[in-house]
Amino acid sequence: MFKHAIVRTPCEAMVKGLSTAKLGKPDYALAFEQHQDYIAALRECGLQVTELEALEDFPDSCFVEDVALITPKGAILTHPGAPSRRGEVELIEPAIKQFFPYPDYIDAPGHVEAGDIMMVGGQFYIGLSARTNRQGAAQMISLLNKQGLSGTMVNMSALLHLKTGLSYLENNNLLTFGEIHHHPDFSDYNRIELTAEESYAANSVWINDTVLVPKGFPKALTAIKTLGYATREVAMSEFQKLDGGLSCLSLRF
Repeated sequence: MFKHAIVRTPCEAMVKGLSTAKLGKPDYALAFEQHQDYIAALRECGLQVTELEALEDFPDSCFVEDVALITPKGAILTHPGAPSRRGEVELIEPAIKQFFPYPDYIDAPGHVEAGDIMMVGGQFYIGLSARTNRQGAAQMISLLNKQGLSGTMVNMSALLHLKTGLSYLENNNLLTFGEIHHHPDFSDYNRIELTAEESYAANSVWINDTVLVPKGFPKALTAIKTLGYATREVAMSEFQKLDGGLSCLSLRF
C-alpha cells in the first residue's frame, strides 16, 4: 500500500515542453486545473501529497516520475536521456532526501528515465528506449540488486517510454497497447489489450485498490471496472499533448 506521493506544480513554460504527440500546445490554465484534480485523486486514494513549486526553467518538470525511482527499499535518482531534463534531478533531490536520506544515483554515460520502469512486486522491468540506454539500465539493475530487488531489460521499438504502452494493476493484470500485446516478456500476465484509439489509457495507475484512469476512454474504463477495481477518472488532455500520462505526474511510495 502506498502512503505518500510527490508532485510538482506545472510551470507556465510547459507550453514549450518536449512532445511527439502532435496534439497542439497545452493550455496552461486548464493544465493547472487538471493537475489540482490529479492531486485530489491521489488524496482520495489515501496518500499524503508533497507539492513542489513550479520550475520555469524546466518545461517538463511536472513529470517527476522520470527523474527518480522509488522502490520498497529506497530511492534512485536517474540521469534522464533528454538533455533538457537533466537539471531537474538535483532540484528534486531535497524532496527525495526528506524520505530517503541516502539515495543512489545513475551516472553518465548511463541514461534512465523512470517512465521506462515498471514495478511488479520486487521485480522491475526496464524498457530500452531513446531515453533509457543499456548502460543506464545495467546501472539500475545493479542498484536494485543492492537493495535485494531484481531488474530485467525490455527491448522495444515503438514506444516513447515503457509505461506509455502498459501498466500493472496488481493481481497479475496488465493493461497493454501495441507492441506490448504479444511481447514475450509479459506472456505470463493477464493482458487487457487496448485499441489504438484508447492507447493513452494504457498508462493508468493502481493506488491502494483504486485505479486512476485518464478521462475519455470508455472501453478501457469498462475493462478495468470489469476486473473488479474501483476507478477514478482524471482529465489529462493537456498533459497528453506533452506525451505525459497519469504515472508521469507523481512519485508514489
